[in-house]
Amino acid sequence: MTTHTRVDVHVEGVVQGVGFRPFVYALARRLGLAGRVRNAVNGVFIEVEGAIAEIEEFLAALERDAPARSEIERVTVVTGEPTGHSGFSIAGGDATGRRRALVTADTAPCADCLRELADPADRRFGHPFISCAGCGPRFSLVKGVPYDRLLTTMAGFGMCAACAAEYRDPAGRRYQAQPICCPDCGPRLRLLDARGAGLCGDPIVSAVGLLEAGWVVAVKGVGGYHLAVPAADERAAATLRGRKHRADEPFAVMVADLAQARRLCEVDDAAAALLTGRDRPVVLLPRRRDAPVAAAVAPGHRDLGLMLPYSPLHHLLLRELAAPLALAGGNVCDEPIVYEDADALARLGGIADAFLTHDRGIHVRADDSVVRPALGKATLVRRARGHAPEPLPLPRAAARPVLACGAELKNTFCLAAGRRAFVSQPVGDLENHETLRSFVEGIDHFCHLFDLRPEVVAHDLDPGYLSTRHAMEIGGVELVGVQHHHAHVAACLADNGECGPVIGVALDGLGHGLDGTLWGGEFLRADLRSFDRLGHLAQVPMPGGPAAARRPWRLAAAYLHDTHPELDVVRRNQEHWDEAVAQADSGAPLTSSAGRLFDAVAALLGVRDRITYDGQGAVELEQHADPGESGGYAAGIDTAGPFVVSGHDLVRAAADDLAAGVGTNVIAARFHHGLADAVARCCVLIRDETGLTTVALSGGVFDNLLLLEGVADRLDRAGFRVLTHTRVPAGDGGVSFGQAAVAAARTAGSA
Repeated sequence: MTTHTRVDVHVEGVVQGVGFRPFVYALARRLGLAGRVRNAVNGVFIEVEGAIAEIEEFLAALERDAPARSEIERVTVVTGEPTGHSGFSIAGGDATGRRRALVTADTAPCADCLRELADPADRRFGHPFISCAGCGPRFSLVKGVPYDRLLTTMAGFGMCAACAAEYRDPAGRRYQAQPICCPDCGPRLRLLDARGAGLCGDPIVSAVGLLEAGWVVAVKGVGGYHLAVPAADERAAATLRGRKHRADEPFAVMVADLAQARRLCEVDDAAAALLTGRDRPVVLLPRRRDAPVAAAVAPGHRDLGLMLPYSPLHHLLLRELAAPLALAGGNVCDEPIVYEDADALARLGGIADAFLTHDRGIHVRADDSVVRPALGKATLVRRARGHAPEPLPLPRAAARPVLACGAELKNTFCLAAGRRAFVSQPVGDLENHETLRSFVEGIDHFCHLFDLRPEVVAHDLDPGYLSTRHAMEIGGVELVGVQHHHAHVAACLADNGECGPVIGVALDGLGHGLDGTLWGGEFLRADLRSFDRLGHLAQVPMPGGPAAARRPWRLAAAYLHDTHPELDVVRRNQEHWDEAVAQADSGAPLTSSAGRLFDAVAALLGVRDRITYDGQGAVELEQHADPGESGGYAAGIDTAGPFVVSGHDLVRAAADDLAAGVGTNVIAARFHHGLADAVARCCVLIRDETGLTTVALSGGVFDNLLLLEGVADRLDRAGFRVLTHTRVPAGDGGVSFGQAAVAAARTAGSA
């Protein structure tokens, strides 16, 4: 019996740009094995030969001890005859064949790189672009695969002799690290004024001086620009808010470390793990009462969005400033964040007083990911930097390549093939030319990057969405229309690796319904292929049409009608109140939207009469609720036909309490609890009718932690199994994933 053998190993998944080949090299050499490892367009290929026992240990360790950033999807092993390899080597990449290798997301600098960054004796001390094979920018730099320096925005930077030696050393941390550079050969920081002229001095030291003087500084990050001011500077924060025309939406706050984070927010072990994760997201956390943060940073919010530095540049900036930074997206109004230097000067020159920038190009913009701890796990509110474009698994494989075009607000798109779904970073709200251009360019880039040409195109049913219009303009494909709320529930199913059927509860702002009305408070029996609408919130007119979403008091008028004329919401809007009531009586569009129900109560309580960003009424109503109140209002349920939940009962009860002098914080809490009770009661009705015992909760209203936890707790106590979102947002950012899952299921037998 032979004691030696050879195996050819094909590893698929996230195995390029994560230090996988050096890991294989070190493992093989440690075990005394011969052969080689190489990158290819469809993964990593390994030829290894030696003693059978060592080969077996090699194969076991390949998955067991793989680099932390790798994600192995499949390992294929074929046994053959030894060919007499001497030693083990890392071979050059193979760029031929169909591209199936996965592109790694951008990640924060590792502990080793941070130690070098802070070490005065290290040659990369203070270098704002330090990285290695295991950390740093990836997706934002990559133009194509296989992952190679010539196919990144680092192609124009020649390596110095020292970097080239590290790049060629398979035993080192920077072997084949494509962004490798140092102060001698890498990108350069620059500090510019608002007109693009260079400013003197060390860029970081000078930028901190400007920040301390109250200037707004645009900072070029990994995936685009931020606009920064010191978080404790009230005047600077107000200046930034005014120049951005961003009246109320909170800014994120970047802190240097966990100690600084704990001075601003309540940070438990779970929150600390989220803050220090490799994606370095913005984490929504309860703020401390004594937090030294300007009121203009997050007006009216009990939470702050905290993040730790996600690039070496940010580490250096925070270290020099020695104080937290407030950060706003580097964009104008609802346009995508700016990532190209000339565009930044042109578009942000009227907002920023200076630009801390550099000459390393960004090929793909990517905003910050946002997470919120909920139900003992992390819930993604926005899936972007640190996550995109790494694939998500589909419960049913896509037999043919799928493009899912997503929704209109918070748009993402999704490409899918086989079990892999590539959900894009958020494009933005598809309401202007600039965002539409970014949407189309992003789809083209994903198609090129993953070598996919869609044969099936999924889209929303709303013909007015720009994403739907784009789908209709694509020729030679099979179109699959997916109802908006079915897509939400399907996204929750796919997020949990399930196919259904389930009770689907989809609560959001607005979505095109099958009956021509605007849905948004839906109870479905759903699987990935189809759904039945079993119930919904009672419909209410929208005086002024969908634009009423920007004027929540109009929803209050529709719900209250001519009752309670003594309330402040009527007096505040007396000039147009009768007009809104008349519109409600004369054929205004009908909606069952839970989001609009929240808007009505927010206006009723004086929390919000006018909306400046999507979902603001619901967000601020949650923040306004008294956490110590346990009472709730009762909502009637009409069970004739598809059951109807009376949101009117909740609004009237809130109005009665308000007229009786009950505090608005108490009323806000009772409204939340009443709605949570109604949702749980509806699920019991459906269980009694269908026998289904699993509930999937989806839609942007479930970003509301008070409601989500209230519903989940009631369902749990009633014996239900509850599915919620973790890997894609509950809101419209997850719709494209749901559309792709539906399209894959519906076309499974049509290949």
